[in-house]
Amino acid sequence: MLRATTLIRKAAVRADAVVDRVVLDHAARQAPPATLTGQNGLDFTPALAKAATIEDGDALRLDDGRLVLVEAAPESLLEVRATNPARLLRLAWQLGGSHVPAEIAAEVLYVPASAAELVRGQGCTASPVTRAFKPEREAHDHSQCGHDHGHAHAHSHDHAHDHDHGHSHAEHAHAHSHGHDHSHGHDHSHDHTHSHDHAHVHGPDCKHDH
Repeated sequence: MLRATTLIRKAAVRADAVVDRVVLDHAARQAPPATLTGQNGLDFTPALAKAATIEDGDALRLDDGRLVLVEAAPESLLEVRATNPARLLRLAWQLGGSHVPAEIAAEVLYVPASAAELVRGQGCTASPVTRAFKPEREAHDHSQCGHDHGHAHAHSHDHAHDHDHGHSHAEHAHAHSHGHDHSHGHDHSHDHTHSHDHAHVHGPDCKHDH
């Protein structure tokens, strides 16, 4: 079975390379099932090198270079509004603290139906709607850059200085004998080994060949 190993962000998707599409809800875009079947019947296995939330309009690149477009599926949500904007702000803050995904629009929030109790607690009004859910990306989600860097450094410097100075002054009535023996040993050990493990998620500014 074909494998999808690379995620292509929406802005970098080439329409002429798209051969099929899948419609996934938010949960499935976060953690795709073991196998997917496109609307045109193409079966494949999602096998992304690095975990990343798939967004509406992104594409999965197959082993053979073809793309499968991902669309957000309609799902049951709550449309949350408030007469006082501060209530919406407090609710958004509480949702984030509880790790509840939320989609923020002008003067309205879209949240999962399971958040109904939190909504009521802030005095907001909620109406059930069915629409695609496109919540904000979490602050610690680095999937846009997709780089994982590990650095270990090793340097080895060995400096040895040995100086021997002898001075004899016979022309003076008193003789001076100076013997200087300087031994300097410097051993600096720095370890520099560079290990870079890059898992790429391709976006619009990526210079790779897609």
